[in-house]
Amino acid sequence: MNIETAAIHLPTMARFAIVMFLLLATPYAARRLRIPAVVGYILVGIAVGPHMLSVLPGNSKVGEFFAELGKLLLMFFVGLEIDMQQFRENSRKSLVFGLATFALPMVAGTAVGLIFGYSTLSAILIGSLLASHTLIAYPVVLKAGLARFLPVTVTVGATILTDMLSLLVLAVCVTTHKTGFSLESLAIQLAELGLFIFIMVFVLARTGRWLFKRLGQTDEASFALMMGIVGVGAALAESLHLEGILGAFLAGIAVNEAVRDTSAKEKIEFLGNVFFIPCFFIVTGFLVDIRIFASTLTSQAALVASIVFALLASKWLAAQAVGRAWKFPAATRGLMASLTFPQVAATLATAIVGYQAVNAAGVRLLDERMLNAVLVLVVVTSVIGPILTERYARRVTGVATDAPSPGRGAQAQ
Repeated sequence: MNIETAAIHLPTMARFAIVMFLLLATPYAARRLRIPAVVGYILVGIAVGPHMLSVLPGNSKVGEFFAELGKLLLMFFVGLEIDMQQFRENSRKSLVFGLATFALPMVAGTAVGLIFGYSTLSAILIGSLLASHTLIAYPVVLKAGLARFLPVTVTVGATILTDMLSLLVLAVCVTTHKTGFSLESLAIQLAELGLFIFIMVFVLARTGRWLFKRLGQTDEASFALMMGIVGVGAALAESLHLEGILGAFLAGIAVNEAVRDTSAKEKIEFLGNVFFIPCFFIVTGFLVDIRIFASTLTSQAALVASIVFALLASKWLAAQAVGRAWKFPAATRGLMASLTFPQVAATLATAIVGYQAVNAAGVRLLDERMLNAVLVLVVVTSVIGPILTERYARRVTGVATDAPSPGRGAQAQ
C-alpha cells in the first residue's frame, strides 16, 4: 500500500490531528523559509489535497464549510479594522484608486481575451476576472501594524468598488450569454446592488449597534452576534446573486464602531486567524492539480504568460499612477500594488460561474483552457502578492511608525 492509498483510508480523527499539526507547523516553517504563512498554507493544501497525498478529501462538506467561513471571516476582519473616520475623510481617494485598479486590468484582460480568439462577451468577462482582487495578504499588513495606514485604508476601500463592479460585470455577461442583453435586467441588478449596500451600511449598522447594546453584555453574546451578522451579510449577498465575501466585508464595516474595543472582537479574531482562515487557504490549495497545472503551463504558455503579465502590469501601473499623484513614496506605492495582486475568492468564483454558464447552443462562456489559465493566475498571484506585501510592509513600517499617526503621516508625504 503506497502513501496516497494509506492516506485515503485514514480515520477521521487522524485527519483532524494532521490538520492541527499542520496549523501548528506551517507558520514556523514559513518563517524559516522566509515566505508568508499564507503561501505556506496554500502549499500545504496542494500537498495534502486530493490531487497529491489525499490526506484530506477535496469534496468534504465540513472542510468546505470551514473554508467558506474562513473566507468570510477574513473579509469581515478587514471591514472591522478599517478606521471609519479616516475612511470617510479619504473616501474620494478610495474611489479614485478603485476605479483605476479596476479599469486598467479590465482593459488589459479584455485585450488579452480578444487577442487569443475569445468572443467580445467572453473577453469582457476575462477582463473582469483581472479587475477584482482578494486581500489575502491583509494579515501581513495587520501584523506589521499598518491596518490604519492611509494607503492601506485606501486600498481596502478600493476593494469594495472593484469587487462590486466585477461581480456586476459577471451578472451582466452571464445573463447576456444565456438569454441575450436586456437593459431591464441590467437596471434590476443595479437597483439590487444599491439596495444591498443601503441595507448593509445603514440598516444593519443601526440594528447591530442596538443589538450589541441590548444583548451583547457578555463576550459569549457578542461573539454569537458577530458570527450571526457575518452569516446574515453573506446570505443576503448570495440571495441577490452577489459574492458572499462582499456581504461579510460590509458586515464588518456595519458593526465596526460597535465592537472595535471589545474583548469579544479579540476572541473571534483569534479563532478565525488560528483555524478558519488557515483552513480557507489550505482548501484553496486543493484546487491545484499539479499535472493540469504543469500541462497548462506548457501547452498554453502564451495565454498563461499574457494573463499573468496583464494582471501584474495593470495593477502595478494603477498603484504607481495614483500613488505618484498623491506623492506617496515608492515603497508605499509598491505596498498598494502588492495588496491588489492576489486573485483568489472573487476571481475563482467568477471563473467557475463563467465556465458553468452555457447558452442554448451549448457553448460555454469561458472554456477549459481559460479556467486552467485562471487557476495558474491564482497560484502565481497568491504567492507573489503576499511575498511582496511582506517586503514592502517592512520598508513602510519605519515611515508609518515615525509619523504622529498612520493617517496623518501618509497624508503628509
